[in-house]
Amino acid sequence: MTPATIATPRKESPLLFEGLTWREFKAVEQLLDRPGYRLSFLDGVLEIRRMPGEPHETVKERIGALLELYLLMAGFDFTPTGSMTLESQAIAVKREADKSYKLAPGRVRPDLVIEVVFTSGGINKLEAYKRLKIPEVWFWEDGVLEIYHLRSEGKTLEYEKVSDSEEVKGIDLDLLLRCINLLNHVDAIKTFQQALQK
Repeated sequence: MTPATIATPRKESPLLFEGLTWREFKAVEQLLDRPGYRLSFLDGVLEIRRMPGEPHETVKERIGALLELYLLMAGFDFTPTGSMTLESQAIAVKREADKSYKLAPGRVRPDLVIEVVFTSGGINKLEAYKRLKIPEVWFWEDGVLEIYHLRSEGKTLEYEKVSDSEEVKGIDLDLLLRCINLLNHVDAIKTFQQALQK
């Protein structure tokens, strides 16, 4: 019997407003400081995204619980930084990941950000994270986990899609994904923990 998996709701597109200055964006941001909405900014484009609710939060928290269990058992000295705001006026970007982690003491910015995608379209998230110099980005979408690692090519930075995490060394991504997609949260944690203890 195949275990039940988390259902994904219909995808919605964010609202996009082009041609804003950083100052205009910050003014709009203050006016739209409301629960249930997330604002992002890149190259003069304001993105307003409604948070999709329980399925999104369930997946986000599941990934966090599983990842933190692995980090603890693998001996990482990590700090969860949640959906902390990452922004810079100098590079015209603001972004809040669903989850983020500093994977060693003394880090200025997260080593890893995680995006749970239940919407379509919007600003280029990888471009935003590249400018913020985030070493690794994980995207969970429709039951699939994709990992991107930041590479330096001469004077440029580019993300490369990779099959194994380079920041969270040793994590079994197939096992992680199976557990993320299980319907029952406690079963997912127990299954993951038992596999780690073998």
